[in-house]
Amino acid sequence: MNKTGPIVIIEDDIEDQEMLEEIFKKIGCKNQIVYFEDGNKALDYLNQTDISPFLILSDINMPKINGFELRSKVFTNEQLHIKCIPYLFFTTAANKKSVIDAYSLSVQGFFKKPDTMEGLEKTIKKIVEYWMECIAPNEYE
Repeated sequence: MNKTGPIVIIEDDIEDQEMLEEIFKKIGCKNQIVYFEDGNKALDYLNQTDISPFLILSDINMPKINGFELRSKVFTNEQLHIKCIPYLFFTTAANKKSVIDAYSLSVQGFFKKPDTMEGLEKTIKKIVEYWMECIAPNEYE
């Protein structure tokens, strides 16, 4: 896991992107934030960059391919799999089936987007702090 790498956010709602941008600045996150409005563009980026992202925060309901399809493609891609990029769902579409489906794809977390800016900030801060502390297998050579 590359703790200085970019945070990849797959989110097609521009207002949500703007709120997240504000929150990452407010919490002092130094990682570059890279936004994609659809999963195909995110997948192209992940496959073409030599940089290993720190985290992937993915919505579920997106145009072209949904978050589950994207997660499946990332999870089964050997080059991406060995980068140990935490893949988290961050969505309003939280129900029992979506949570079960997400964990069946070995996601590292599933978060429902809070309704308030304060709640959103607390959740993002916890996510970033947790993964900054976490140790991944690729950190040992």
